[in-house]
Amino acid sequence: MRYRSACTAVLAGMAACLSVPPVVSATELAVPVLYLHQQVEQPPVLSNLDPVPEDLGMAGAETALKDNKTTGGFLGHQYSLDIVSVEPGGDFVAAAREALAQTRLILVDAPAGQLLAVADLPEAGDALLFNVSAEDAALRSDQCRANVLHAATEMAQRSDALMQVLQAKQWRRLVMVVGPKEPDKAFAAALRASAAKFGLEVLAEKEWTFDTDLRESTMQEIPRFTQDFPDHDVLLIADETDDFGRYVEHNTWLPRPVAGSDGMVATAWSHVIEAWGAVQLQNRFEDTHDRPMRGRDYAAWVAMRAIGEAVTRTGSADPAVLRAHLLRPDYQQDGFKGRGLSFRAFNGQLRQPIAVVNARALVTLAPVEGFLHPVNEMDTLGLDAPESQCTAFGG
Repeated sequence: MRYRSACTAVLAGMAACLSVPPVVSATELAVPVLYLHQQVEQPPVLSNLDPVPEDLGMAGAETALKDNKTTGGFLGHQYSLDIVSVEPGGDFVAAAREALAQTRLILVDAPAGQLLAVADLPEAGDALLFNVSAEDAALRSDQCRANVLHAATEMAQRSDALMQVLQAKQWRRLVMVVGPKEPDKAFAAALRASAAKFGLEVLAEKEWTFDTDLRESTMQEIPRFTQDFPDHDVLLIADETDDFGRYVEHNTWLPRPVAGSDGMVATAWSHVIEAWGAVQLQNRFEDTHDRPMRGRDYAAWVAMRAIGEAVTRTGSADPAVLRAHLLRPDYQQDGFKGRGLSFRAFNGQLRQPIAVVNARALVTLAPVEGFLHPVNEMDTLGLDAPESQCTAFGG
């Protein structure tokens, strides 16, 4: 288990990028936060051009810590962030118990099973946990926990966003290539469900079965692999482990767009988002971490900023007080995506626009115009209240 402190001084003169809401008074208040990270062994992939950053997620929390300190410094609020990283095979629950002895505000970066194990600890009963990585639908449905808010996107939010864009473009006939790993299969299931939800049709599917190095033979192998697909508008790729998707685009038998895990991608954050002040956030992140911000970084940034916003507005660091504030129907938080972010009171999922991007530009933000909802248009993305079986939030 690695342990390091991220409690660093804020650069003098750094300006807050978000407006400061009214507060009751300026009083000294300690706000300790801990980032609990489960290291996961990455499977081998065909290309190593885009390695997973060692500070993925943690870097976003550290960026938000600076933002919180900027506002908190005027109010007497003392924010700190410690990072605990558990090696593969390590005792994650024991690390969680140690973390809960220090603070009741924890960002959890771990698979769903370990997140639930932490949430169910007796010591976590009065804690407020933020899920910053697990996208599983069950965590927002029958396996929801009242002490967990989800800053990470739900997988269905991403697949729904993509299908809204395809439907708006009238690219309705789809085929799909599905990778062999469990995350690939889970994303394929989400894509199928979203296609049915928005009236698109998956005409055919193929499993990715290549076990050879295709880096020098894509022009020969990929056309043959995709040749027997029926005529279609878009080829979907379910390759969440980033193994083969990069080799498919521009090598298909029919000249068709590629979308899903590669090509046109739905994500919480991308470096190609430029409007709504997003460049300011990206620049602050890159100045410190020397790489673009990714979706998990954004989730951790949002979670840390949510703590900061709630503390600022309530003058409290009590997890129960903060949770109640974050679930208020009038709560909104700036997310540099043109619309206020909020948490769904029926399952704790963060409402947010989802960016649909290609490698070099933003295609659009979902929800797409025309997809309406009686409460909030962002609830057209992911599990809506009638679809969620979550009862822990009183729904």
